[in-house]
Amino acid sequence: ASATLGAAPAFSWASAMAGQAARCVTLHNIHTDETLDAVYWEQGRYIPEVMVEVNRVLRDYRSGDVHHIDPNLIDLLGSISTKLESRTPFKVVSGYRSPHTNEMLREAGYGVAENSYHLQGKAVDIRVPGYRVSQLSKMAKGMRLGGVGTYGSGNFLHIDTGPVRYW
Repeated sequence: ASATLGAAPAFSWASAMAGQAARCVTLHNIHTDETLDAVYWEQGRYIPEVMVEVNRVLRDYRSGDVHHIDPNLIDLLGSISTKLESRTPFKVVSGYRSPHTNEMLREAGYGVAENSYHLQGKAVDIRVPGYRVSQLSKMAKGMRLGGVGTYGSGNFLHIDTGPVRYW
């Protein structure tokens, strides 16, 4: 199933008056084929209905478990999108991971952290069509807003809202 929420409004007086532009996010979960293209923050606040959809699209696709996603993580994706000057959807490899899924991946030797930020809804693994992982990594590291891990073998970038660190 594919869910698309409204496109960005052309202009918002309240946002303009507050000096704060609307923030958008465009996601495509590669495992469920669900999409989300929406304004998630406007007029100084996160839009609750859209954040519920973010939680759903970034759920653990293996178990179906939905978890609260850190709004700062969505802001980080929005900042990357702004730097790319693109509304190209982020291809989501992994968002939230349930404790069961995380342990299963650890036991299978995937090298996931025991206390992964994915467990807290504070991490996402992404690809962006048209950009190499190394390009995305360099950009995300330059922002110094959290953890950045480069996984060339899986062809994805890990970003999280934990402490600034790189691997």
